[in-house]
Amino acid sequence: MASSTTSTARFWPIILCWIVVALDGFDLVVLGTVIPTLIDTGTLGFTPGGATAVATAGLVGVGIGALAVGPLTDRYGRRATLITCVALFSVFTIAVVASPTVFVFGALRLFAGLGLGACIPTVLAYVGEFAGAARTGRSTTLTMTGYHAGAVLTALLALAIVPNWQLMFIVGGVAGLAVLPLLWFTLPESSTVVAGSVARTATRTTDPAAARRAGSIGVLLRRPYLAVSVGIWAASFMGLLLVYGLNTWLPQIMQIAGYDTGSSLGLLLVLNLGAVAGLVLAGTLADRNGIKRVTLVWFFLAAVFLALLSIRMDDVVLLYAAIFATGVFVFSAQVLVYALVSQLYPAEVRGTALGFAAGIGRLGAIAGPAITGALVTLGIAYPGGFYVFAAAALVSMLSIATVPAVISRREPDPAQSQVVSG
Repeated sequence: MASSTTSTARFWPIILCWIVVALDGFDLVVLGTVIPTLIDTGTLGFTPGGATAVATAGLVGVGIGALAVGPLTDRYGRRATLITCVALFSVFTIAVVASPTVFVFGALRLFAGLGLGACIPTVLAYVGEFAGAARTGRSTTLTMTGYHAGAVLTALLALAIVPNWQLMFIVGGVAGLAVLPLLWFTLPESSTVVAGSVARTATRTTDPAAARRAGSIGVLLRRPYLAVSVGIWAASFMGLLLVYGLNTWLPQIMQIAGYDTGSSLGLLLVLNLGAVAGLVLAGTLADRNGIKRVTLVWFFLAAVFLALLSIRMDDVVLLYAAIFATGVFVFSAQVLVYALVSQLYPAEVRGTALGFAAGIGRLGAIAGPAITGALVTLGIAYPGGFYVFAAAALVSMLSIATVPAVISRREPDPAQSQVVSG
């Protein structure tokens, strides 16, 4: 019985973090499920242009939240920051229901995005520290399966609820509020953060200047982390450009290629099923063979399969297999970038490093659908879109190649560390 209790206590925090990530999956899909109803009925004065502005506002909020949360989670701890961010997302998601205009709707989506965007970096910092260095890859990728599970569950929920668009946001917000007491009563603070807090207290007394440097954003822009940060940010930008561009436009591109509508939607489902399988596989291989090495291989294979999709395949089985394999490598490659961040940066700036990786990546998430949409407008999305996606994967691979596999930290002050190339 004692062993069972210990096992439950060990995995319960990871389960809670998985649920929080699933809320991000909810947010990815929920607006898309209600926009057709809002436009068709003219609710609040919605038009296609207004819907685009609202969708962009939400992504901007997520990006700002990810960039801003790092110093907060490093200073005040993962637990308090995560609880606050889930509360923020939940309250503003429910408030969307009372929107009197499209502008207010978009503003509330932006504020909800601030909370949600801050959740992912905080969760990834937490699970990496909770699971330990030997399981960083697997814990990160398995936690991120919640993203795709949340998206699928929300899409299925929409089939039963829409056109009642208000209820969709109520369900998402209430789900977040329901998680709060579980987080409050059962989520312990990261032991790494606790130890770091004690160390910072001692350092603050003996060397205030070093204490300020250890918790500042500037650490990411100083040696030995400058080159690491640039490589990570470039990879994350291109990785999320690829992920969001592909998820948003794949059905349309496949229709342009001559596949029927039913097949195009089915391909999107298969793509995301491949993503879940890829996350499970990538994490296990990364912990065994090194996160950097597997990330390089994953981005390379993503580029290969994306380029193959530019070739029309009349064999349905072959087509679905290629789409599944693309999903395996595309989505988990981006998550491995986050796992690499958790491995490379010290605890005192890990939240900040993850926040910037996710936040700059969200700029790519905004650019991806816009660039692909422009290709569709110009009539060159097929095969041109797949060439753009393959190029983005290759740029990510080259960016990760510039990043060391290990950074040794001989001194408490990260700015004094030395890079060990890998």
